[in-house]
Amino acid sequence: MYSHNMVGSNDLARSKTFYDALFKAMGGNEAIVDDKGRLIYMHNGGLFLVTAPIDGQPATAGNGCTIGFAVDGPEQAQAWHDAGVAAGGTSIEDPPGVREGGFGNLYLAYLRDPDGNKLCALHRMG
Repeated sequence: MYSHNMVGSNDLARSKTFYDALFKAMGGNEAIVDDKGRLIYMHNGGLFLVTAPIDGQPATAGNGCTIGFAVDGPEQAQAWHDAGVAAGGTSIEDPPGVREGGFGNLYLAYLRDPDGNKLCALHRMG
């Protein structure tokens, strides 16, 4: 359904440090930097990009928006969360753990990146 996700950043070097840590924790690679300075992450068939806003205005986080990353298990979700906090992110919501709901049991971990974008690591419990 989705082709890619992209978030804006006011400091691409800071964002690279943060997202490189997250993607490594999920078994991915560091960013490819294109000729426009955008950060491109390719992992498990998906694309995630970080860019300075094209309109030249400051990047702002979308209120009510969450970008979810699928992870292989609770351990990987916790490693993702820990890597994100160590790389300048902020832990938000409840601590990482299992949530019960209409979609079954999910292991969830939430962060805000250094620019305020809300991120989630999600593992569907078997």
